[in-house]
Amino acid sequence: MRITHSGPDAFPGPADRRPQLLVVVDAEEEFDWTKPFDRKSRNVSSIFANSRVHEIFDRFSVIPTYCVDQCIAEDAGAVDFLSGLLKSGHCSIGAQLHPWVTPPYDEELSDYNSYHGNLPEQLERAKIKTVTDTIENSFGERPHIFKAGRYGVGRNTIRILKEFGYKVDCSFVPYTSFQQDGGPSFIGVKDQPFWLGEANEILEVPLSKGYSGHLAGCWPSVFGGFFDSELARQLKGPGILAKTGLLERAVLSPEGVSAVEQIRLMRSMLKRGKRIFTLTYHSSSLSPRNTPYVRNEVELEEFLQRIEGVLSFFQHEIGGEFTTLDRIRSEAIGFSPS
Repeated sequence: MRITHSGPDAFPGPADRRPQLLVVVDAEEEFDWTKPFDRKSRNVSSIFANSRVHEIFDRFSVIPTYCVDQCIAEDAGAVDFLSGLLKSGHCSIGAQLHPWVTPPYDEELSDYNSYHGNLPEQLERAKIKTVTDTIENSFGERPHIFKAGRYGVGRNTIRILKEFGYKVDCSFVPYTSFQQDGGPSFIGVKDQPFWLGEANEILEVPLSKGYSGHLAGCWPSVFGGFFDSELARQLKGPGILAKTGLLERAVLSPEGVSAVEQIRLMRSMLKRGKRIFTLTYHSSSLSPRNTPYVRNEVELEEFLQRIEGVLSFFQHEIGGEFTTLDRIRSEAIGFSPS
C-alpha cells in the first residue's frame, strides 16, 4: 500500500528558526530479528540498560519519548523503571503496536500481518485498544502519541487513532518503501511535521530520513523508489552512489549509521530548509545481542558515542535545541491559521 496521507505543513513560519531535535525510542521486547515472529518472545529485561543512555541525555537536557508496546506495558519491572523516569520529568510515554504480541490473536503470524495496517479494520482497532488500555492502566495516563510497529500504517490506522484520542503520530518514514516485505510505501510523503487531514487533529512527525550528496536536491522527485527496489539491490546502487559522493540515504539513528553519516544528513537537510529532526532507536539495542546493531560491549560503547556525538554536534555546531513531541505539537497549533 502506498501511503498518501498528507495535509498542511505544521510550521509555515520563518525558515531561520532554530533547529529542533527530539528523541523517540521504540520500547519493546527482545526477539531474534532473523527468525519468524513468535508470540512467546516477550522478555523486556533490556529496558533497564537504557539507564546508561540517560547519563548522556541528562547532560544535554534531552527528554526522550518511549513508545512502549504491549510487552513493556504489561511487565511490572519495565513499568516501574519507566514510571520513575516519567515522574521525574526525564521521559514521556507513547504507544507502539507490535501486533504479533498484542491480543486479540485472531491473525496468522506472518511478515504481511506484522504490519498491523494490513489487518482487518476491526482487528487492528482491537489491538490498538488493547495496547492503549494497558498503557493507561500501567502508567496512570492515557497515551496520545503513537508509533506503528514496523512502521506498518494502513488505510484505517489514522482514523482509528483519532477514535482513541491520539494527537501525535511518528510512524512515517520518508523516501522509503517496505512493499518488498508486504508493508507500506512512504515514497513522496513529507519529511517535516504536517497535519494528517485538514482538522489538525493528529500531527505527523516523521522520522528524519533523507539524502545527502550532490544529487540530494533532485533525486527524490525523479527516482524516489529506486533505493528500495530489487534492481537497486542487484546493482548495489545505493552503495555505489554513496561511495562516489553523489547520493547517500541515511536515517538519524545510531543503529547502523555512524555519527559522521548522521551529521552529513543533518547538514544536507538544513541546507534545504529543514528544521525539525527526530533521532530514533530501539530500547533493546542498549543491551548487546538483542538487535543486529549492538552485538557486544564494544559496539555498545560505539552506539553510545554516536548518540553523544550527534547531540553535541546539534547543540554546539549548529546551535540547535532539544524538544519533545508534545512541544512540537503545541508550537504547531500556534502556527496554525486561526
